Amino acid sequence: MKRSILLFAVLCPLSAALAGITATEAARLGNDLTPLGGEKAGNADGTIPAWTGGITTPPAGYKVGDHHPDPYKDDPVLFTISAANADKYADKLTAGNLALLKAYSDYVMPVYATHRSASNPQRIYDATKEHATTAALTEGGNGITGTVVGVPFPIPQNGLEVIWNHLTRYRGIAAVRYISQAAPQRNGSYTLVDFQDEFLFNYVREGIQEKDLDNVLVYFKQAVTAPARLAGTILVVHETLDQVKEARRAWVYNTGQRRVRRAPNVAYDNPGTAADGMRTSDQFDMFNGAPDRYEWKLIGKKEMYVPYNSYKLHSDSLKYSDILKPLHINQDLTRYELHRVWVVDATLKPGTSHVYSRRTFYVDEDSWQVLAVDQYDGRGQLWRVSEAHCINYYDAQVFWSTLEVHTDLIAGRYLAIGLDNEGKMYDFSLKRTPQDYTPSTLRQEGVR
Repeated sequence: MKRSILLFAVLCPLSAALAGITATEAARLGNDLTPLGGEKAGNADGTIPAWTGGITTPPAGYKVGDHHPDPYKDDPVLFTISAANADKYADKLTAGNLALLKAYSDYVMPVYATHRSASNPQRIYDATKEHATTAALTEGGNGITGTVVGVPFPIPQNGLEVIWNHLTRYRGIAAVRYISQAAPQRNGSYTLVDFQDEFLFNYVREGIQEKDLDNVLVYFKQAVTAPARLAGTILVVHETLDQVKEARRAWVYNTGQRRVRRAPNVAYDNPGTAADGMRTSDQFDMFNGAPDRYEWKLIGKKEMYVPYNSYKLHSDSLKYSDILKPLHINQDLTRYELHRVWVVDATLKPGTSHVYSRRTFYVDEDSWQVLAVDQYDGRGQLWRVSEAHCINYYDAQVFWSTLEVHTDLIAGRYLAIGLDNEGKMYDFSLKRTPQDYTPSTLRQEGVR
């Protein structure tokens, strides 16, 4: 592998990496580095362009509440990766991509021109630079301190810092989304599960100070609205910043019992909500929760073909049946681009337990969004492959997934979560406070 493509991290004890970067290093942000720490310049052969700010304004005619029109709809497919030519591109594909191409003869990856569309509001950039020299991992790396609002580690020194950048990345202040989830059988039949998800991203609230966080990173509420046998169940989570110091606080309202109960098992490798056993709790949003069960190794940065600018999958001209097909989603609707990603390898610590013995993460340099994950079972065999098909929600300058796909290579099935083609659009104008996410408000909402 070429040294110009893969930059090996210096291995050092975690305790030696707790301090923030130097003022000289921080001065690179907004100069040769993007405000969030990506390389501003393009690559040597021009297949990755320079970052020039991303998308900062919606296209003409867009109205808040619309599905987001594709700003790159006229781009042609440059080439298509299939099982027949996968070897040619293997050095830029994940192990998961290669496995899917091998497993399914009709599986393809359409590759388009690269657009570095990711952008955030200026206050996120300002906070990132302001706290770059003070941000630090807490003891053991299970929390962060000395930072708020911005990306804590724009120039990461180890794998945990990269993962914390993903956990704290900007997704708006408060948002609501109306999405569907499906886990098709091998013959393609499926039942939709509908959710209304609410997020209050405490870490990025206007004027927030570290002392005001109360160890809460995100407030989250999820209501199941269909099918009828599941409808009415509501989950509320206080995602704690340091989940080893204080486990995430979670409650669930059950319509049958009309009671609010603590839900301590919404974590780690417990099954995801109504996911038919196809994902774990900590696979939601590609990875969430406490990082304490893994050793995190920063492999380096690499150019790879990853899902990006997936506006076609987001289109309201599609029906869910256009996307959901037997064995895998309709890959003709996907879009892959060449981007630089941070590669982080997580291996299970001795004496701990998780269904995944190893996980390899591929993290976008421009947004810190995890774009792909390879997950291995206890035998060390590749088991599940996850991809986040992302867009820039340009009305809010948020780069986030429009569809997550988790494929189980052993079962020959997959889970698609985030389907929004036939429903309402994300709303980033939501006004919420922490008081809206308490057990008492949960019960009141459930009774209504």
